[in-house]
Amino acid sequence: MSEHGQTEGAGSPPPHEAEVAVVGAGAAGLMVAVYAGRNGAPATVLEGARTLGAKILVAGGGRCNVTHDEVDEKSFAGSTPKSIRKVLRRFDVPETVEFFKTLGVELKREDTGKLFPVTDRARTVLDALLRAVSDAGSRVHHPCRVQSVRLDGDGFLVEGEGLAVRAARVVLATGGKSLPKSGSDGGGWEIARALGHSVTPRLLPALVGLTLADSSFVPSLSGLTLTTTLQVRAASGKRLASRTASTLCTHFGISGPGPMDISRHFLNAQLDDPAAQLTISWLPERSDETLDADLRTLGKKTVLRALSEWLPERLARALCRDAGVDVQTAGHSLSRDGRRALVRALTATVLPVTGTRGWNQAEATAGGVPLAEVNLKTMESRVCPGLYLCGEMLDVDGRIGGYNFQWAWASGFVAGCAAAVSG
Repeated sequence: MSEHGQTEGAGSPPPHEAEVAVVGAGAAGLMVAVYAGRNGAPATVLEGARTLGAKILVAGGGRCNVTHDEVDEKSFAGSTPKSIRKVLRRFDVPETVEFFKTLGVELKREDTGKLFPVTDRARTVLDALLRAVSDAGSRVHHPCRVQSVRLDGDGFLVEGEGLAVRAARVVLATGGKSLPKSGSDGGGWEIARALGHSVTPRLLPALVGLTLADSSFVPSLSGLTLTTTLQVRAASGKRLASRTASTLCTHFGISGPGPMDISRHFLNAQLDDPAAQLTISWLPERSDETLDADLRTLGKKTVLRALSEWLPERLARALCRDAGVDVQTAGHSLSRDGRRALVRALTATVLPVTGTRGWNQAEATAGGVPLAEVNLKTMESRVCPGLYLCGEMLDVDGRIGGYNFQWAWASGFVAGCAAAVSG
């Protein structure tokens, strides 16, 4: 047994009884284990991944963006905002900050509103959670992949690799499909289905970089980062989603907060409307009308010089090429068509998206078990009494910036407290 009360799969004890079994030891699962134990029902946690808390360790560039200073239902997609709000209110940001403070983890707010541990080390967060799990009397068994959960008398039989647990209540906290190496490979949904739940027909990578066609000039700007506005537009031109945030141009396409936030909305839109487009404004604070007026008054100044005052020169050159305008064209010689083409390139470049970086690079999952199938006061299944669901395996996905962790803390808290006291 380790200092955190863990046992390795090879030395697992024989099948035993437990009040609460938790499948998955990510952020939500560890939160369940803490609060189930604190409420008198220490949990037996089974985790299939070899590295505990892998997602916590890689989050925020290895610093772990624990939460955001302002979190509400508007920052999430998937299930209805009203349903998401009910859960978030049960364990809000101030409570999250206080929870970690009691564990010895002080959080700091950065200019973006993101909250990180003052140590700037994700390991600080994970170690504190594992200590809290152990202090609550709960135990984590890993690597021990759960192969099935089935009804057994008035409880459940959880069968894993080298370990079987008969539990009165079971909490599924297996995650979605993002970063499958961390253990969240979609297996939890199969367990949920076998126990009567449904899963949304659409399961998409979220918070993921987007790949662009070779015809795009953006990959040639690899390494360039700037604030942009990205918009998803239907074939009719209707705006479906918009994000203004930092965009990173990469060798494969685009990444960074803006593209990652918009990715799930674009992928979802394309399934309904294959002609839907993603556009980018390189100057989000300027309107078409303002830019058109500015270009009219350039006089002898060249187009390149003017654009380079607003944007990095290599982007300015790329936009001129995209608009079909010679960089040395003087303002007074710029034709109306050339001016319009430049404005369009500056504010509505169409990005030829070919796909995403995939599940291995995605930080979240769009889709999952609908919240309508869960009692939001307890996170207990409405179709299988004694079963609870929380975290990313539910149809809730947040923006980049700590929102998904806040959902994990909140839903895990609710599930842990309820599973402990319902016996």
